[in-house]
Amino acid sequence: MFKYSGGAVVSEVAWLDDGQQRTWRTFLAAVHLLDASLDRQLRRDSGLPHTYYQVLAMLSEAPERALSMTGLARLLRSSPSRLSHAAAKLEDDGLIRRFRRPGDRRTTFAELTEEGARVLEAAAPGHVAEVRRVLFDVLDPEQVEQLHAIAEAMLGVLDPEETEPRYTDPGGAHGRG
Repeated sequence: MFKYSGGAVVSEVAWLDDGQQRTWRTFLAAVHLLDASLDRQLRRDSGLPHTYYQVLAMLSEAPERALSMTGLARLLRSSPSRLSHAAAKLEDDGLIRRFRRPGDRRTTFAELTEEGARVLEAAAPGHVAEVRRVLFDVLDPEQVEQLHAIAEAMLGVLDPEETEPRYTDPGGAHGRG
């Protein structure tokens, strides 16, 4: 039996069976290695960490290539402070610019610059190739549909009110990963 610090004995826990434990650990390893692989490829080929690439990609798909920092943080599922750090580096590199709109001095916006668009355009083909290599090339079409259904089922439990942004196809844009 296991005890928590409050002294309550947890005996009614539906522990994972061996198959579930194996699946859970395999899933965690795959997600971790997937992110690491994407980050390595982007850093090697374009000098961008995966998180910075995602900032540029989200801005490229936004109307007028700009979003509020709050909206961008929400899309990226990032804390405002973590995004602020990334935005400062991207701004120093001339890939985005931050600004406030007249009449709304409280809200900071991030906008993709022309240089940022060029960097993203140069990085995207290698990134998409890596996504294909590590995910889609190893799955058959039925498994891709199953993976989508699994992710949707998980989102249904993790975000039943659908408060988190879901994938939308902004203006038919594809291929940014």
